[in-house]
Amino acid sequence: MLIDWFTVAAQVLNFLILVWLMKRFLYQPVLNAIAAREAKIAAELKDAADTKAKAHQQQDEFEKKNQSFDEQRAALLSKATAEANAERVRLLAEARSTADAAREASAKALAAQAQDLHASLVRQTQRQVYDISRQVLGDLASVSLEQRACEVFIQRLQAFDGPACDELAAALKATSNDEPARLRSAFDLPAAQQGLIQSALDKWVGQATVLKFETAPELVSGIEVNVQGLTLAWSIADYLQALFSDVSEQPSSTGRTCP
Repeated sequence: MLIDWFTVAAQVLNFLILVWLMKRFLYQPVLNAIAAREAKIAAELKDAADTKAKAHQQQDEFEKKNQSFDEQRAALLSKATAEANAERVRLLAEARSTADAAREASAKALAAQAQDLHASLVRQTQRQVYDISRQVLGDLASVSLEQRACEVFIQRLQAFDGPACDELAAALKATSNDEPARLRSAFDLPAAQQGLIQSALDKWVGQATVLKFETAPELVSGIEVNVQGLTLAWSIADYLQALFSDVSEQPSSTGRTCP
C-alpha cells in the first residue's frame, strides 16, 4: 500500500489549521467566558463574604450597644432607686422631726396652760386665804392681818442666820438715798408698821438703813425686803406652796400622785 505523503501533509496542515481556528475562535472565547464567569463568581463570593462580615460586625456592634444600653439602664435604675430610697428616708425623717416638733410644741403649750391654770388657782386661793385669814384674825384677835404679817416678818428677820444673813446685812449697810432697799408688801403699810420694820432692820443691821416702801398686790399678803438681788420675804404663798407640795407628795386613792 502506497502512502500519499502529500495527502497526509495536507490533512495534517488542515488539522493544525482547524486546531488553530478552534483555539482562536472557539476554545479561547470559551476559556475567556469561563474565566470571566469564575472571576464574577469569585467577586460575588467576595461580596457575599464582605457582606456577611459586615453583617457580623453590625451584629457585634448592635450587641455591644444593646449590652451598653442594658448596663446604662441598670445603672440609671439603680441610681433612681437609691435616690428614691434616700428621698423616702429624708421625707420620713423630716415628717418624724415635724411630728416630734409639733408634739413637743403641743406638750409645751399644754404645760404652759397647766402652769397658768395652776398659777391662777394658787393666786385665787392665796387671795381667798388672805381675805379669810384677815377676817378671822380681825374677828377673833382684834388685830389686822397686816399687823400680824409685819410681826411675823420681824420675827423671821430676827431669826435669820447663816451666810445669806451676812450677805443681806452687808447689802443693807450699803444702802443710800440713791440706791435704797425696797420693802414690798401686798398692802399699804401704815406709818406705825413702817416705823416698826425700819427700827427692826436698823437694829438687825446695826446702823440706819434706807428703805423704799412699795405696794405689790401680787405678793398676796406678804412682805419682802430686796436689795442688790438678795431677798428676805414672808407671805401666805410660802405656806400655801408648802401645803401644795405636801399634798402633791401624797398618793391618791388610785395609787397615782396628785398633779
